[in-house]
Amino acid sequence: MTRFLFVVPPLVGHVNPAVGVAGELAARGHPTAWAGLPELVGLLAGPDAEVFPCAVPAGAAPGGTVERPPELRGPAALRFLWEDFLVPLAEAMASGVAAAVARFAPDVLVVDQQAVAGALVAERLGLPWVTSATTSAEFTGALDGMPLVDAWICGLLASLRRRLGDPAETADPRFSPHLTLAFTTPELTGPIAAPQGPVRFVGPSITARPTTASFPWEWLDPNRATVLVTLGTANTDAGREFLTACRDALRARAARLQAVIVDPGGLLGAPAPDPDILVLRSVPQLHLLARTAAVVCHAGHNTVCEALWHGVPLVVAPIRDDQPVVAGHVAASGAGVRVRFGRTSAARLGRAVDAVLDDPAHRAAARRIGASFQAAGGAAAAATHLEHMLGPDPQPTDREHR
Repeated sequence: MTRFLFVVPPLVGHVNPAVGVAGELAARGHPTAWAGLPELVGLLAGPDAEVFPCAVPAGAAPGGTVERPPELRGPAALRFLWEDFLVPLAEAMASGVAAAVARFAPDVLVVDQQAVAGALVAERLGLPWVTSATTSAEFTGALDGMPLVDAWICGLLASLRRRLGDPAETADPRFSPHLTLAFTTPELTGPIAAPQGPVRFVGPSITARPTTASFPWEWLDPNRATVLVTLGTANTDAGREFLTACRDALRARAARLQAVIVDPGGLLGAPAPDPDILVLRSVPQLHLLARTAAVVCHAGHNTVCEALWHGVPLVVAPIRDDQPVVAGHVAASGAGVRVRFGRTSAARLGRAVDAVLDDPAHRAAARRIGASFQAAGGAAAAATHLEHMLGPDPQPTDREHR
């Protein structure tokens, strides 16, 4: 049996895909453990998960993330992401990852792309490591046409390597030279720019997950389409105007649809009983998607993939980070319509929702991508690739890229 250590940042969307893979490996008899924020990993992976604690950046919020001004967009948001979160996170996590390696003695580290401390510690200790790519943005030309930005990020990573890794190494710590697991498929991303090492497209890791969210299922009207509106878990303070525009656009279409709006920050105020618009702090998203006709969201990779897994078309309004790239994939694939987050009126949102509900091409594209996701194998396929990593390398299929 092989011992696997999963190294994850304090981000729900980056832990969730790894949970299914770790569970699959454990079911096959492989010892697994985690290096990360114990309260988050324990919540998502379950109380039996063995978690070695890693620190978070100084001044981080209770969930481990660093609060950033909600108005940050574009280059300013990218600079904040790297200078104020990813680099400090790597420095904070490094000693915890090293301690986890010493205590758990893993054969392989499975490292999220945004937890680069895992890759750097692994290379310093001479251990093989695998990249867990929970978003496709990094290897689909996100920085094409921005050589100065790319060089700046490479400089930050080189400086981290000198402090945390092996200065003699040259591999990009965002891409393992041994294996990258991409939780998507080319049907969504299109052609990719090949990084170092093999890439295996496994599709989303869609598995049952613990949830405390209840839902009034009896509220759903079987005679009307249901539209889900969500901005994910990391944009709580950014969306008051957008959610308000969504509410107004969807209320104007109450004759044909109902809307469920996820509002974890209470931006829309205390919800009143309403037969057309249901506002909740959280929802059991995977279960709700099976009964949803369209999703309006921020183009977060997990939300997009979960919607497409269920064949649900999208209206995407990217805010920052990888979201513009993911939104571009959705629009280019035909599975949805892109709108501008900061300059979208109720009228524009309404037209976009009408388009994804009324044009059968959007639903057909969503179903095609969803079928590719399910065929890719998800957590089980990822576990199989990890099992083969230390043995003979299997021949790639037409869904794999070297």
